[in-house]
Amino acid sequence: MNAKVHRDAQGVPHLRAGDPLALAYLQGLNVAADRAWQIELERRRYLGTTAAFLGPEGVAWDAFARQARLADTAERCLQSLDDGTREWIEAYVAGVNHGLPGGAARAPEFAATGLTLQEWEPWAPLGIWMAVHILFAGFPTKLWREQVARKLGDAAIDVFTSEGPRTAGSNGWLIPGEHTATGAALIAGDPHRYIESPGVYQQIRLACPEYDVIGLAVPGIPGIAHFGHAGDVAWAITNAMADYQDLYREQLRRTADGVEALGPDGWEPATAHTESVAIAGRDAVQVEVIETARGPVIAGGPDDDHAVSLRYPPRVSGQIGFDALPKLLQATTVGDVDEAVGHWVEPVNVVLAADTVGGLLHRTAGLVPRRHPANRLRVVPAWDSAHAWRGWEDDLPRAAVDGIAVMANARELAEPLGVEFAAPHRSRRIRELLTARDGWTADDMPTIHTDTWLGSAGQLLDRLATLADLSPEAVDLRDSLQRWDRRMDATSTTASSYAAIRKALCRRIADHPVLAPLDDDSGCPDLFLPWLDPLTHISFALENLLATDLLPSIDFDDLLRGALEDVAAKAPRGPWGETHQLSPLHMLRGPLFAPGEEPIDLALSGDHHCVMSTSSLPGITDVCIRSSAARFAWDLADRSNSRWIVPLGASGVLGDPHHHDQLPLWLRGELAPIVTDWDQLTPDVTEFEQESPLGRIRIVPVVPERDLDLIVGWVHAERARFWGMTELSRDEVLGIYTFLDAAPTHHVYLIHLDDVPVALFQTYDPQADPVGEVYPVQPGDIGTHILIAPGDPRPGFTGRLFDVLFGFLLGHLGHPRVVVEPDARNAKAVARLERTGFELGPEVEIRQHDETSKRARLALLTAAGYRASQLG
Repeated sequence: MNAKVHRDAQGVPHLRAGDPLALAYLQGLNVAADRAWQIELERRRYLGTTAAFLGPEGVAWDAFARQARLADTAERCLQSLDDGTREWIEAYVAGVNHGLPGGAARAPEFAATGLTLQEWEPWAPLGIWMAVHILFAGFPTKLWREQVARKLGDAAIDVFTSEGPRTAGSNGWLIPGEHTATGAALIAGDPHRYIESPGVYQQIRLACPEYDVIGLAVPGIPGIAHFGHAGDVAWAITNAMADYQDLYREQLRRTADGVEALGPDGWEPATAHTESVAIAGRDAVQVEVIETARGPVIAGGPDDDHAVSLRYPPRVSGQIGFDALPKLLQATTVGDVDEAVGHWVEPVNVVLAADTVGGLLHRTAGLVPRRHPANRLRVVPAWDSAHAWRGWEDDLPRAAVDGIAVMANARELAEPLGVEFAAPHRSRRIRELLTARDGWTADDMPTIHTDTWLGSAGQLLDRLATLADLSPEAVDLRDSLQRWDRRMDATSTTASSYAAIRKALCRRIADHPVLAPLDDDSGCPDLFLPWLDPLTHISFALENLLATDLLPSIDFDDLLRGALEDVAAKAPRGPWGETHQLSPLHMLRGPLFAPGEEPIDLALSGDHHCVMSTSSLPGITDVCIRSSAARFAWDLADRSNSRWIVPLGASGVLGDPHHHDQLPLWLRGELAPIVTDWDQLTPDVTEFEQESPLGRIRIVPVVPERDLDLIVGWVHAERARFWGMTELSRDEVLGIYTFLDAAPTHHVYLIHLDDVPVALFQTYDPQADPVGEVYPVQPGDIGTHILIAPGDPRPGFTGRLFDVLFGFLLGHLGHPRVVVEPDARNAKAVARLERTGFELGPEVEIRQHDETSKRARLALLTAAGYRASQLG
């Protein structure tokens, strides 16, 4: 059987279709089945409609999404794509629309929130991408710098340069063939993001005659954007830490005609309108949406002293970079990857790639504006022409790969593009480990992924060594820290003590009177308050704070002495993993483990500046919410030797066997094998079995070659004249059912009664059928054709069989409506449908695939209509 979806032992989907458009549809269908809640939530985020089902906690985001014009920008960016890419994205959306009702029926979050489905807009994937990444470059950090300058003076801005913004932590490395056991390159790494439930990456395989790619997809987005292996070429990225979004201080005023903004040439019109944000259980709030020549206003307004607008590349250029996605899937060389990522826009990335003929690539990719250096640091005046954008940076940095290449959000290649980068500890450590020997294999990569040496510990430990006037308990603790191997292992009590001293020190610094003004109200929207938290900034800037001479009134040694004494005076600490526990984020704060399921110990090794970057907020909590959202190792010698892992699993449905089956491996730092042999995968076929008054009924997929004799006998029978195949040859019938078997939009089943075939049953997505041209298709509609075998075996047979079939479609598969279109002359079939609860529609002309047409009678069945017919 040419199954459309296969799965491996971890439930990872391997998708196969006849062409790229069919494959895109199948990818959308699959993600809707596996991740319905996740992708619909992300869609509602870009639309700014989450408060309607999440309540007041969604208001701040919704207001920002509306004010930042995410939905409007996504629509603009879709329209700017070439026709082929746009058609490819629309095929994906069509698959999502068809699969969401069934997926939502499995996801308990929909019932918990009362969230109802809507049809996806064609530009929904672009909107989701922007909602996920709009805060990725950290433009709110500029609001923090403004707060520091106002409260402590301009010079103090550099005090909080952390060289490690909270999003940093991703690693990637390329090992050329001369350093591997096979003589072919290896690419490995781990993207560092918030650990969400479900996960932010979906392991997947996309195969059609044009390409066959394994990789990590972003749910809701077609293709494989960031991490992929196409057999002949593989690629990976990290965040370049570039600065490409600007904030402008705006002066706005109301006029008789609306709103004006002060620009370099004086007062100029701004667009303005009001939108209503619905809130579950409360009255809606009104949000004024204003856009100046710089960009959308995201803080303040005409009635405030000033406002702040956001200028970001997709809004300015009408491009988001999705032109690159189908090109990446088709790549066979690093030159192809290079050309594809040349179309990329946001976020700005560092890219590594290698191919099987020795090609290597190390470059940055994205869209970065040319503008005044001050734009990168602060909120700049909108009325000063010096701060206008002046085109885009040409020839983004790239480097020849001469030996091992490492990317870890640090300075180096991307330095000309940014302001703050990750501290160099991870980058240096990875390079040190990789250059220590040769002969690397994919199986060796976890030794790099899981390295827990904490490069940032030295400064605090050195300062501890100089402290005097300590209690005996503090001296003992300090001595144990001086002997410590600096590994943040989950089993280490010394690592736990180090973290406790660091936390106590950060809190003492934050409480110092010199820094108290930083807690004053900033006047910023609530959404940005996490970026304005002094304790968080102190925690990540600790190395710089301990080295600075810009805060002379703070006695850091005295604060450190107090922190050491506090920790030493308490009872002996447990191991680091006792408090450093993984806590995946779920929008409803739902459980990670199903009722009755044995919980897994979520203790974690690592820390923010370890290669095994498992980040907490050091001054606030040890709980880890940011870590490796996936780990991978791409082997260019043999793709089947590649490895990968995600924190939870392939399914986003709590209670599914693959919801978090990869978690134990991930916690241990192990990688799972990637199976590329289709014969070793399990076809993901839909079967159904139910006891009925007729006997045991089974619905099983057709295998055209196996079932051909039976099908030909039925479709050639006189009673099948309305089926339209009585005159077709055996080969023609085989061709039709082989085509249907390969199409992701169509399925063919045999119905067995006590193991005897009694009916042929076909389903189709009306969006992909001529039927969709004659009625308004709704998301999740399923079309069906039913052919009963010659000679009903007993009275009432058809009606009882329908009970099972429509239960299968409306209940088991979760489709909201069934559409049928029997030949209008088939009065017996039409009458049967009406008795079953179908609402009869008009007679219509339906175009056939052979360019003829048939006169058909439309009929629609809902679950409510079917139940009513049963009661009647």
